[in-house]
Amino acid sequence: MSWPSTFIRTFASVVAAFVALVVAAGSAGAQNIESAIMPGRVIQGHAKLETQCSNCHVRLDRQAQPRLCLDCHKDVAADVRDGSGHHGRLKDRECRRCHTEHKGREARTVILNERSFDHTQTDFALHGKHGAVVCASCHRAGSKHRAAPSQCIDCHRKDDKHNGGLGAKCAGCHNATGWKDTRFDHAGTRFPLLLRHAPVKCADCHVNQKYVNTPKDCLSCHRKDDAHKSHFGARCESCHEPDKWKAPSFRHDTDTRFLLRDKHRTVKCDSCHRKPLYQAKLAVNCLSCHRKDDPHKGSLGEKCESCHHERGWKTSNFDHDRDSHFALRGKHRTAKCDSCHKDSGFREKPPALCNGCHERDDREKGHRGQLGIQCSDCHNERGWRETGFDHARSRFPLRGRHADAKCKQCHQTLAFKDAKSDCLSCHAADDRHKQGLGPRCDNCHEASAWKKTGFDHNQRSHFKLNDAHARAACQACHNAPVTEKIVLAAECASCHARDDYHKQRLGPRCADCHDARGWKGAKFDHNQKSRFKLDGAHMKIGCQSCHTAPVTDRFTLGTDCVTCHGKKDDVHFGSYGAQCERCHVPDNWRKILKRDPPQSQAPTSNSSGRRP
Repeated sequence: MSWPSTFIRTFASVVAAFVALVVAAGSAGAQNIESAIMPGRVIQGHAKLETQCSNCHVRLDRQAQPRLCLDCHKDVAADVRDGSGHHGRLKDRECRRCHTEHKGREARTVILNERSFDHTQTDFALHGKHGAVVCASCHRAGSKHRAAPSQCIDCHRKDDKHNGGLGAKCAGCHNATGWKDTRFDHAGTRFPLLLRHAPVKCADCHVNQKYVNTPKDCLSCHRKDDAHKSHFGARCESCHEPDKWKAPSFRHDTDTRFLLRDKHRTVKCDSCHRKPLYQAKLAVNCLSCHRKDDPHKGSLGEKCESCHHERGWKTSNFDHDRDSHFALRGKHRTAKCDSCHKDSGFREKPPALCNGCHERDDREKGHRGQLGIQCSDCHNERGWRETGFDHARSRFPLRGRHADAKCKQCHQTLAFKDAKSDCLSCHAADDRHKQGLGPRCDNCHEASAWKKTGFDHNQRSHFKLNDAHARAACQACHNAPVTEKIVLAAECASCHARDDYHKQRLGPRCADCHDARGWKGAKFDHNQKSRFKLDGAHMKIGCQSCHTAPVTDRFTLGTDCVTCHGKKDDVHFGSYGAQCERCHVPDNWRKILKRDPPQSQAPTSNSSGRRP
């Protein structure tokens, strides 16, 4: 059937006009229009939302409707978010495909076909006999489908023969194929059933259907089989195995910390284990069993194994090097035991330090205790008089010619500690400088040869030697004895005071004019290095003409004319002030500039030193 084109155009015009009317209307008008075109009344549960269409619809956006549904139905929204439940597994998330509205107050928005519904699309898939169960058995009338119970005990409480004693997790033993068909895996418990325990019936251990707190110790079931009468405790598994009760599998060497060797291996168990096992801890020291066999009567302690072994009580295997903290070497190996162990029972521990036995040798023939008690630093076990002291371990390692020197050349007494380490203590007679360069001879001399010197004045001092200074002898400057460090002054006047024909009128800084190439080659650039430039007649006069008084460090001579010309040359007697350069010129004092005579004024200071 085809519609006439005229009808289609007319219907389109009506729709367009209606849409324009809706857009142009205000909010109140729009609400009345929406109410007028609403297709039908909503269900009773949505009645309070009926007056406001925007609660469920967004104009011109049908895709927004599912989001508005989930804003109200929080439980469904949680399923969709987590991917759980029926709604969380649906690929089509359009709510209106299953839930229709505007069908009246009594209409049903959930129409479920129970026969075709796929229960695998829920959190509880129906397996086994659950597939034949009627829906109403689990889904109660008047409640939501999602509220159906999911725990076994919720439906099978009357079938639980354990009366809740094993908890609510029935699926641990039962399955959906049949309630009486159990498949409990005992390996998942703390008592796996192995070997002969596997075919045992449950009721043999779990009496009266009690599965909780079942005892796991062997004697709970095998007390009548215990030939030891509980003497060895309840841990039968330490010796016996589930497949063969009468064949003990206990291995004393691997299962305990006490290995059985030699004669211990043939001893019966109850010879040592006289008390019940695990009640009293058995001692492992020898005297716990061999006290009556100890000829030392306990004087050597309880570690009999230090000397004796399991092959026989009367044989000894004590190795002083291995079994003590004092290995016997050299002449110590041939010494008798009582030389160090004064008591016959070896109770008294001999001293470990040399002076404990050799104090008399040190006092009568040696250093008389002045070198301490560590005799082994110099002496060894091969002989008391044989020494092997390593001087490199001291504060004065022997290098060069010092290594060939005899001990007595530096150590005047057997105390050895009184030897001094400074050079002059031994080489005072060899010091040709007469201590003029201090006691640190090693600054210039080397241990390989006394006459071999290698002092670099430029690298190891604050005064570099250049030109004529490099050719000067050491005594030319270092002419007074010093103590430790050289504190010779570095200024020129300390050595060249007699050569200063200026008589200190130009200060102590000779280097401003002179250099190390020669004393007479003086060059001072007055224009570059001072505040007073020399021009005219000033360039021809000598330094002493202006610098008439001695100075200390820097010149403080004034730069105005009256400093030099104020008394003898100023015929005006200061009536024209201190600015002489306004009339006079540097070439000739008597030459006067052609200008108006200056007004009489008080003397002033000219600090610039410049001429007009």
